Amino acid sequence: MKRRIGILTSGGDCPGLNATIRGVAKACYERFGTDDLEIVGVLNGYSGLINNECAEMKPSDFSGILTRGGTIFGTKRTPYKMMQVIGEDNIDKVKAMKETYKKQKLDCLLTLGGNGTHKTSNLLANEGLNVIGLPKTIDNDIYGTDVTFGFHTSVDIATEVIDRLHTTATSHGRCLVVEIMGNKAGWLTLYSGIAGGADIIVIPEIPYDINKLCEAVERRNREKKAFSIIAVAEGAYDTDEANMKKRERAKKRAEEGITTATSRIAKQIEANTGMEARVCVPGHMLRGGSPSAYDRVLATKFGVRAAQLIAKEKYGYTVAMVDTVVKENKLEDIAGKTKFVPADGQLVKTAKDIGIAFGD
Repeated sequence: MKRRIGILTSGGDCPGLNATIRGVAKACYERFGTDDLEIVGVLNGYSGLINNECAEMKPSDFSGILTRGGTIFGTKRTPYKMMQVIGEDNIDKVKAMKETYKKQKLDCLLTLGGNGTHKTSNLLANEGLNVIGLPKTIDNDIYGTDVTFGFHTSVDIATEVIDRLHTTATSHGRCLVVEIMGNKAGWLTLYSGIAGGADIIVIPEIPYDINKLCEAVERRNREKKAFSIIAVAEGAYDTDEANMKKRERAKKRAEEGITTATSRIAKQIEANTGMEARVCVPGHMLRGGSPSAYDRVLATKFGVRAAQLIAKEKYGYTVAMVDTVVKENKLEDIAGKTKFVPADGQLVKTAKDIGIAFGD
């Protein structure tokens, strides 16, 4: 029985995408044989599926990519909320994706991506396509899986950033505020903050009181610790903003002339404590480079599980890690849900027990 499999990567890139692609391909070639397997690379995410931008792949195309960052297929952000909207181009995106699936004579489609990708995957599954998801995001916020590939590598990079800030913060007696990616969930900031020895951690799940952040900085000063490292998730907001809708928060920040929580926290700490504060934004460095050993193994395990699902013709699922076991969840059970950091969870309590402040 010949199988023809499509693979796409969608949303933000991250370390481990190529390792996962390789894991799927190698496991499928081993299981089905090179004569009975065809793999089609869908280029640039769902945009490529909409516009039928595809490439026939050979086994050799998957060699040497285990350690490579990014994605050999390219990626774009195609927001889920726009998938069922016909824009100025007059393209019915859902219809176009289904037509590409048929034109390419695919037996199934593998989608590597985060929350938005999984919502569109579920949409396509409901439209009758054979879809299998693979959980990718440095934010680690996909519901139903303990970990996503890309997360641990980004933790390592963010931790190194914080490590390096310690020497300059100590030398100058400064408060250094580092902005870590994570718009809705603070997993990356929490893990790297603890691993990097941050003094204060600010995450979206725990709205902060600026007065309490300033108190934490001043307490360190009284203890003769002339510097502070503050790890802030990009999506953090204060207790006043917690009662606002997203648009209201954006309007308030625009009126103040400070669009990010990180910049505002630095400015307020400097004004309220008299301590010099600087902002560091590693940004997309957290997404780049070679995946860690952990993520290479995880990506390979996830890829193998996807191959097993293909063999069983078990579609409409996404791969997951649950209690150290690789299994799968129904797409319909996880699509549209976000895994947030529990404000009273063990990791937050661990951080607080060693004196890390959260501003709550």
